[in-house]
Amino acid sequence: MYSLDKKDRQILQLLQQDAKANIKEIAYQVGLSSTPVYERIKRLEKKGIISHYAAILDREKIGLELLVFCQVSLQKHTKNHIADFEQAVAQMHEVQEAYHIAGDFDYLLKIVIHDSKQYHNFLVDKLSRLDMISNVQSNFVMFNTKESRYYSVSD
Repeated sequence: MYSLDKKDRQILQLLQQDAKANIKEIAYQVGLSSTPVYERIKRLEKKGIISHYAAILDREKIGLELLVFCQVSLQKHTKNHIADFEQAVAQMHEVQEAYHIAGDFDYLLKIVIHDSKQYHNFLVDKLSRLDMISNVQSNFVMFNTKESRYYSVSD
């Protein structure tokens, strides 16, 4: 883990709130001049703490109204099955996030899709075609009560 000082933490919090904020605005808010803030941001990028910048879209406004958490069990836990599954899932644009988990299932997939018909097609045409899968359980999100892409970097 990389050690962050108070100014680094403030800069990271500000960038998470608005990645388009300019250096001058950030410098003013953290009490530094522009040059040290610029150098700190470049260092945080180089260290991989800031991995990238992105525009966050409202998925419902672009027609992706169904959010599904899909739990998947594999038939066997061999290195090849795990690698093949992870490689296949990485190619599926509907899968937004995939987690190898401990518990009753092996993987938790976050799937964002237009509607239940498209989800059915996804299951039939893509996910169920993977031979290493033994069980799939789908959980449909009825209403989102909290969603955050913000990490607390305070002391």
